[in-house]
Amino acid sequence: MKLIIISGRSGSGKTIALHVLEDLGYNCIDGVPFQLLDQLLDTVDVENNKIAITLDVRNLPGDSDAIDSLLATLKCKVKIDIIYIDAISTELIRRYSETRRLHPLSKQKLSLSQALEQENTLLAPIRKSAALEIDTTTLSIHNLNERIKLFLQGTSKSKLLIIFQSFGFKYASPEDADYIFDVRFLPNPHWEPSLQKFNGTEQPIIDYLDSFPIVKQTVNQIENLFQSWMPHLEDNNRNYVTIAIGCTGGKHRSVYVTEKIAARFGNKYQVQVEHKRLAGKEGL
Repeated sequence: MKLIIISGRSGSGKTIALHVLEDLGYNCIDGVPFQLLDQLLDTVDVENNKIAITLDVRNLPGDSDAIDSLLATLKCKVKIDIIYIDAISTELIRRYSETRRLHPLSKQKLSLSQALEQENTLLAPIRKSAALEIDTTTLSIHNLNERIKLFLQGTSKSKLLIIFQSFGFKYASPEDADYIFDVRFLPNPHWEPSLQKFNGTEQPIIDYLDSFPIVKQTVNQIENLFQSWMPHLEDNNRNYVTIAIGCTGGKHRSVYVTEKIAARFGNKYQVQVEHKRLAGKEGL
């Protein structure tokens, strides 16, 4: 039997993750009391069952030793993968303000920010055991679905998932990136009034940046770096790698470079492209 534990702070996207698992054929249980987990595993068909549960502040043991003991007990019985989902506190606060729901720790008379910090501390023992961490701060629902599916279904070495992200340094650097490249030294279309309204996926920006040898050289060098590194990352049993490319605002140069490099890896690997600062993206 395989047991997937979905954990993370409230508002991070755990319910969405559980829906993905349900679609993949898992028996999903949200908020089962931790005292009943042993009994749950004893009553299911060990050979043919796939179980997914949430384990968070709603059903957590009272101290970290109890959590470690619980995880150790479960690992003796079944194969466990923990998926830990989180977002930065300011984004979680924004989501709570939109839904107007109460935080599970609100009964302790904590402010929302205090409750989120307390939650972070309480969940630390689970987070350190996670097989996969996902930061949903700027992630779309579709991209979250894809990451979970690709992680659970597995990939062959020739189908390593490479996540290319563009972002703006003046906003925030992505916390889930394995590698970050700064392309703010490249010519900036923002200073051309006729180009400001376009983004790096549109032809006027492409034509502008294509005209500079330094841009082509940068794209080639980043590509060559990862063409030589990818086989070693695959040998290290990596299911995915996240490469983030940033410029000042995340609209022109980083988008252009991200698109160019991603196109060069699409034939051999699974590629996912995320432009964090472009408008019109469905958010969590």
